Amino acid sequence: MTTESSRKTGRDAVRADARRNRERVLAAARAVFAEHGIDAPMATVARRAGVGVATLYRHFPTRDALVRGTFARQMETCGRALTDALAADDPWTGLRQLIETVCALQREERGFPSAFLTAFPDTAPEHARVREAAERDLATLVRRAQASGALRPDVHPSDVVVALVAHCGLVAALPEDGAASRRLVAHLLRSFRAGPAGEPLPPPTALTLRGLPAAPDGHRRRPRGA
Repeated sequence: MTTESSRKTGRDAVRADARRNRERVLAAARAVFAEHGIDAPMATVARRAGVGVATLYRHFPTRDALVRGTFARQMETCGRALTDALAADDPWTGLRQLIETVCALQREERGFPSAFLTAFPDTAPEHARVREAAERDLATLVRRAQASGALRPDVHPSDVVVALVAHCGLVAALPEDGAASRRLVAHLLRSFRAGPAGEPLPPPTALTLRGLPAAPDGHRRRPRGA
């Protein structure tokens, strides 16, 4: 191996290591922000990622940069899920996988997207453009699934949005109950499916009426005089 090729191999290894560290930081930040909010210490993210604080700051010099990068990665994941759904040979399979993927993200992210949009209002116009494009793609996917005969003809794209909002509410109320989440998603998909029910439901949750959670903090009534 020549000196020049050796140097190139070394540079490639450094770049690959840097990419891996960046991905580890973003994955850790998603988890930490979901658990502790976007004000969680940067050191906590570094520990979760298994990197030094200096390494984290090389990739993301400020907390804002890290929060924005984490949200951008979430948007990329959602966009890829929609692209994959449109590319699926079977439109119903594509729609089902899209709903399952987005609901899984809701379980992972909890209130992070809402907190981000509140903290960074300057991103609202760009977010609105992305949503408009996503809504057009979702409408196309719904039409294809209906044309295939797999999706009920009376389902409207807004019904999918309602389903996602309902699941988001469940995650907010029961953030640790993955069984309840999966069960709700299965019920929602059954309600969309044309013809007889297909696959069996996943195992039920252990939740009972006695364990029903109170309203989320944002919806609790303030005491008089507060």
